[in-house]
Amino acid sequence: MELKSTSVGQHLAQHPYNRVKMLNAGVEVSGSKHAYTIPFNQLIAVRCKRGIVWGELEFELPGQKVVRLHGTEWQETQRFYHHLNGVWQQWGEEMSQLAADMLKQQAEKINDRLRQERWLTQNDLTEIQDEVTVVVSSVPLPVERLMEFANCQPCYAFCSKWLTSGNQLIDKTNQHWVQTMLKQHREFFDRIESQPLNEAQCRAVISGERNVLVLAGAGSGKTSVLVARTGWLLYRKEATAEEVLLLAFGRNAADEMNNRIQQRLGRTDIQAKTFHALALLIISQCSKKVPVISKLETDTKTRQNFLIQQWQSECAEKKSQASGWKNWLSQELGWQLPEDAFWKDGALSERLAVRLDYWLGLIRNHGGSQAEMVESAPDELKADFQKKIRLLSPLLKAWKKALKEEGAIDFPGLLHQAVNWIEKGKFVNPWRHILVDEFQDISPQRAALINALRAQQAESSLFAVGDDWQSIYRFSGSEQLLTANFNHIFGVGEQCNLDLTYRFGQSISDLTSRYIQQNPSQIKRDISSLARGEKHPITILPDNQLEALFDKLSSYVKQNERILVLGRYHYSKPAILAKASTRWPKLNIEFMTMHASKGQQAEYVIITGLHSGRDGFPSVESGSVIEQVLLPQTERFPYAEERRLLYVALTRAKYQVWLLQDVESPSIFVKQLADTGAVIKRKP
Repeated sequence: MELKSTSVGQHLAQHPYNRVKMLNAGVEVSGSKHAYTIPFNQLIAVRCKRGIVWGELEFELPGQKVVRLHGTEWQETQRFYHHLNGVWQQWGEEMSQLAADMLKQQAEKINDRLRQERWLTQNDLTEIQDEVTVVVSSVPLPVERLMEFANCQPCYAFCSKWLTSGNQLIDKTNQHWVQTMLKQHREFFDRIESQPLNEAQCRAVISGERNVLVLAGAGSGKTSVLVARTGWLLYRKEATAEEVLLLAFGRNAADEMNNRIQQRLGRTDIQAKTFHALALLIISQCSKKVPVISKLETDTKTRQNFLIQQWQSECAEKKSQASGWKNWLSQELGWQLPEDAFWKDGALSERLAVRLDYWLGLIRNHGGSQAEMVESAPDELKADFQKKIRLLSPLLKAWKKALKEEGAIDFPGLLHQAVNWIEKGKFVNPWRHILVDEFQDISPQRAALINALRAQQAESSLFAVGDDWQSIYRFSGSEQLLTANFNHIFGVGEQCNLDLTYRFGQSISDLTSRYIQQNPSQIKRDISSLARGEKHPITILPDNQLEALFDKLSSYVKQNERILVLGRYHYSKPAILAKASTRWPKLNIEFMTMHASKGQQAEYVIITGLHSGRDGFPSVESGSVIEQVLLPQTERFPYAEERRLLYVALTRAKYQVWLLQDVESPSIFVKQLADTGAVIKRKP
């Protein structure tokens, strides 16, 4: 059957198409120069319209494309339309049955997953969505027509919802699974720690994702979650003790975790390790010779003496080295140097030893060649960086020679060697579950070790517990982006928030959370507390009021309560503390740096040194070109890491915090805190 435009209609319409004819399962629209075939499986709608004189047929295709035929005699147009529509609809009914069967099978596959009564992972969702996409693209009907047919509607609606709302469906399914697990295993969660786990902690422990980032706010029980997660894997027989690897950053943290596991789980066959201990274990199993850690690495004083002696020798023997160092120290660092043989000056050498130790540590951690380090520098820093690396190069060479003579290895070498052995296939990873504490402190080298282990275990899981609000170790190579971009770097998974703090009241939580989240790069979340806390828990005082504050505290602080005095630097320790033990003998006062206070808690906290400028807080030192190139890039938000350091200091307190400001030259943090809700007073 065929329909043509009239000669007058064709002339007036001036349209490329003037005829349409029926095909076996479609139509062909054509003109003198163009022909367009429209199969029924691409036809979404056919419309018959009447103009002033002639008729019009409109064929709708996917992608909102429309093909029109104008200028046809109206009655002939109607006849053709009714015939075409009848054939097309009959074809649609036949195809809809095939489509319905395909969609029903897919819906049943999805329901089979749901009936398995287990955690549905992001990989499950990806597989479901891929399957649905394939099925929908394979049906013989245009997708846009599936909802027209009653036999296709329910299964298509069910399947397509997994494409449009998959994450919500997964979350709902998993929340149901969590509630089921809590009902069935309530006793486990009530007894695994000294206090029953709260809902957020249970949710993190039960998570079945391959990659889980647990953001644990200050005082929210991160160690409890790590212990409980370990216990859950064993209790549910998802892993044996030999398949679980617990990692901590420091020996003390590892020991604390081991004590808790032994106490709560009664197990000694699972031992938390530091990253360096793990690397040592890997190398020991791959090499006939057990690595020995160099004394230079383990003894700071010995290491710094070694480096300064090498530096002095270089300067004494080579004029170019002496000249280069003189320019670096006097011009860039602004140090006052003796006129002649400045390298022999004892005070200067003692001061420089700390810097040399730090710079060489950064170079050793990088692990690349001198050329690779220079290549990684931004163009504007490249020339200066190359000069400084050349000055430091003899010290690095001497370091490597000393290690070789000692038959020993340093800590960066441990990590690099371990990764190398794994990637060569010499070490076979036995751990299917890797649990990491204080993940916000992760460095690229440690991340490389984790990823090398996981590359050998296709189904290995990573359970990382940390707090990006407390990421304060950029100076030692930790990179905050490894936490902020966790799922992009380590694989799809989920983020769980431990949103209940047991350390301090809601008033401290509200103020500190508002303050830290002013940085847009910090992961947003709410931290709640079971207690309201003091009305004004954070107070700013003049720095001459410390003695008066101790006098006041001595009137009500109990002997078993702790007062933590925190400073930005070691030399921030107030002189008055020297007589604290006799002046206020019943006060339990302790001083430490803010960095050292991480992981600590006290009933009361006093923060000193809130003044601006050099040696102030925030620190305004930009660091040498060595730090600028070899450390992770600084964030654009002003004083981002220093603000996180202040957050750490503020959240050590259970009840109250006082900050001592220099009234004449106050830190910029004073106004920021006051704007956030801290109160400023003249006296305690």
